[in-house]
Amino acid sequence: MNRRDTLKAGATTVFGAAFPFSGVQAQNRFSKYAGQSVTINIPAHPHYDAMGKILADFTKESGIKVEVDKLAIGRLKEKQLLEMAKPRGDYDLACYIVMWKTEYVSKGLIQPLEPFFANPALADPSYDMKDIVPIYLENLGLVGGPKGYLAGPGAKLYGLPYGAETSVLAYRKDIFAKHDLKPPENYEQFARALRLLKDKEGIGALTSRGQAGHQCVHAWLLHLNPLGGSVFDDQWRPRFNDAKGVAALKFLQEVVATGPAGIPGFGQGEANTAFLQGQAAMYLDSTSLAGVIKDPTRSKVVDKVSWALHPAGTRRASQSGGLGLTIPKNAKNPEAAFLLMQWLTSKAQDKAVTRLGGAPMRNSTLGDVDMVRQYPEFIVFREALKYSNPDWRPIIAVWDKINVQALGVGISEALTGKKTAEAALNDLVPQVTTIMREAGYKV
Repeated sequence: MNRRDTLKAGATTVFGAAFPFSGVQAQNRFSKYAGQSVTINIPAHPHYDAMGKILADFTKESGIKVEVDKLAIGRLKEKQLLEMAKPRGDYDLACYIVMWKTEYVSKGLIQPLEPFFANPALADPSYDMKDIVPIYLENLGLVGGPKGYLAGPGAKLYGLPYGAETSVLAYRKDIFAKHDLKPPENYEQFARALRLLKDKEGIGALTSRGQAGHQCVHAWLLHLNPLGGSVFDDQWRPRFNDAKGVAALKFLQEVVATGPAGIPGFGQGEANTAFLQGQAAMYLDSTSLAGVIKDPTRSKVVDKVSWALHPAGTRRASQSGGLGLTIPKNAKNPEAAFLLMQWLTSKAQDKAVTRLGGAPMRNSTLGDVDMVRQYPEFIVFREALKYSNPDWRPIIAVWDKINVQALGVGISEALTGKKTAEAALNDLVPQVTTIMREAGYKV
């Protein structure tokens, strides 16, 4: 079986062995913990904004109080590392970005989830692990296995997807109709559309992240994968500076040249806002934007947007990533935290948060007739997940260091005109090689 077939086989492949579910009713699961407080650390993010609207229902149902510590996403990791290093931290449940998972496990900061799911006093028998989108479960939850972050022998579940995403293309259907354009199917059409839209429409063609650090690396990876590139070869030697890596960076430079002003300073929020405010004709990034587009208080493009698959290069390859939930090893109330995590990621609450503009993480939500009526783009999203790549970026323990301190500096230099694409990437090879060797890789 391939990786996706293995994951679809169910919970036994996630945890390595089957675990029993009891028939314990919800009120009995909750009764022991009623009156406890769970502190959850979350980012300012559309999915977690939607989550905040359903937390009162959890407290009403369980008797467990929820305290929310909400931070700008750029401050999240620093605060988590500080709290999780204490003998007893302030966080019982924490939201993390996918690329932090192996680092947190390597530092012994978070707990595996198998013991919680194997505890009949805690586990919900109707939870249905197999219903979680397999690529999301693998990408956000598993640590160990092949390469240290993919499904397979030795992989364990340390988190659950919550705010998971893949990449899709959103485009202004009114602008495309005006110029008799179809959404680009491949990168040749994509490149032509950038110039045509910029020249004929006068607004940015494609909005994008571009800020130094993680943001510009994310934007580059969006093009590196479909163009056939990779950060490392199968021996962990850098190959990001080969012809495919350079082509991806040159394409991103063209995005900057034809996009809305300011992309080299754009984080995800600024890139999203440019599209929502009508400053760009296309958006290629996270499915998490879908709910916000429909919100007239935040979007000027309500009812003007259609969706398409991420254009193909030498292959189709959509992003996999986003946010998940994990339980710190030093949590004060880990069982109550698990009950909240389990409740938030249940079938019923996945639908509830999606109705409010959140990002679905279950197949039953993506395929629900009423949900598809509200979000017809789910048809495209489900198709995009077939091409979502769990190895889209190498989520090794030192990836964040490479991402922020090396690639995130060099790619920014290319986007701001300080270096050519070739020079920017070639100059990074020694630094990345040193980081890998210091981490114990024989490169």
